Amino acid sequence: MQWSLLLATVLICNTSLAADAYQTPEDFIAQAFVGEIPDPGIIWLTGKRKEAVKNILGHRYPFLRVRYWRQNQRSVWILQEIGKEKPITTGIIINHGRLERIKVLIYRESRGWEVQYPFFTDQFKNARPGEIEHLDRHIDGISGATLSVRAMKKLAALALFLDAELKELEHVSPSP
Repeated sequence: MQWSLLLATVLICNTSLAADAYQTPEDFIAQAFVGEIPDPGIIWLTGKRKEAVKNILGHRYPFLRVRYWRQNQRSVWILQEIGKEKPITTGIIINHGRLERIKVLIYRESRGWEVQYPFFTDQFKNARPGEIEHLDRHIDGISGATLSVRAMKKLAALALFLDAELKELEHVSPSP
């Protein structure tokens, strides 16, 4: 009887750890902007951009377009990448071409959840595009969370790349 109760408790706890929502994407977006939230924009992942994204992630992004919110030089991205088996939903703020903030919004894996803590995410502050894993710096890993760490680094690099692409698009097609 006690063993079955213990097993049931472990299974319930393990299931609840597998999908932790730390913040809704809507709340993350609202916190990123003072006052009114800008309308979302869409960037299409086609042509050379599609290939560059594949190079950053090591595979194709599962969607053909990515939604973002932008005000002045600040852009906000809600992106997903598979850790080991399930997607990690992440909010990323890019400001003047540098990573201002990265936050795990929804974590669905059974392990590796340590990537949500500031001791890890603070390493990304002010990161820019670069050579080391597509960032300008090395990001220390977490023992037992290798795949989640890798996913976070890929998402940071992806957001920086897409933000730079927005700036290129602005130069190509000036606003009316």
